[in-house]
Amino acid sequence: MSRAFNFSPGPAALPESVLQQAQAELLDYKGTGVSVMEMSHRSKEFLEIAEQAEADFRELLAIPENYQVFFMQGGASLQFSMVPLNLLRGKTTADYLNTGNWSKAAIKEASRLCTVNVVASSQDSNYAHIPAIDSWKLSSNAAYLHITGNETIGGVEFHEYPSLGDTPLVSDMSSTLLSRPLEVEKFGVIYAGAQKNLGPAGLTIVIVRDDLIGHAREQTPRLLDYQVYADGDSMSNTPPTFAWYLSGLVFKWIKAQGGLDAMAELNARKAGKLYTMIDNSNYFTCPVAAENRSWMNIPFTLADSKLDGRFLELAKKRRLVNLKGHRSVGGMRASIYNAVPEAAVDALVEFLHDFEAQQS
Repeated sequence: MSRAFNFSPGPAALPESVLQQAQAELLDYKGTGVSVMEMSHRSKEFLEIAEQAEADFRELLAIPENYQVFFMQGGASLQFSMVPLNLLRGKTTADYLNTGNWSKAAIKEASRLCTVNVVASSQDSNYAHIPAIDSWKLSSNAAYLHITGNETIGGVEFHEYPSLGDTPLVSDMSSTLLSRPLEVEKFGVIYAGAQKNLGPAGLTIVIVRDDLIGHAREQTPRLLDYQVYADGDSMSNTPPTFAWYLSGLVFKWIKAQGGLDAMAELNARKAGKLYTMIDNSNYFTCPVAAENRSWMNIPFTLADSKLDGRFLELAKKRRLVNLKGHRSVGGMRASIYNAVPEAAVDALVEFLHDFEAQQS
């Protein structure tokens, strides 16, 4: 059976060559006689896997030496709690920007732990844009500002990030990290669930500036304290070893493609093809403001929503799968992460043209 073109928002497509290598090594990793899933996280073989993965990840993003990289569990959702627990540092207020469903989830969780000041919100426009930076109402003494770099559901994305001076900038980058180069120095904390561009579900990668570690509030559970991960090299308990290994293979794959500059060029081209088709169509519509459109998650609607089911059925017959929009917004959504080949986008654009022609 030929593989389908997978537009899933996450868990998402992985590079086919990565899956093939993992398959070849599944039963016997490099002559050890065991699978990576079966070996101790303290073994020489796994420590080499872990160290190489971190080294490649650091190289891709040019992460400065004064930042720690943690390989964790719990998904980005756990960071909704860990960020305030570790970054309040005696303060009582944190600033949050509300640009969609994941921003709302982060705000809700942080509100359990501190006073949240929502600096701006695009909820009134159904999250179709990112509020202009000059409209944000920042607190005078906030512990940090939290933003969501890319809203996976709504399809809005930052293409430039603000500089905040001494206030740490924190970003959930689950669906945008490694899609292009990034100035890590602008941020205090970056976190991302791996299941978009980094690897399989089960792994979360967190980048934390050194000066923000070691300040967890009193009574913070041990495994919610960034210092524990710094002290234990992300192995204070058994980490998600196979997901860590697979992500390491993805990092090597990205390097082999030419690194993040090459990924940015490819991703911009893929997104441009799909947006051009939609914008020139009389049948499909993208609700997101042009200046804030995501490269990774492209939502669109049909002129007649009664045909949504038919659209998905015909798409599946063409091996174009996982195009259904999130249940909270409806319509369609094409997630075109790094591992989604340009041929997949070309096939989707061709299908959209054909579907529209059938309706006239």
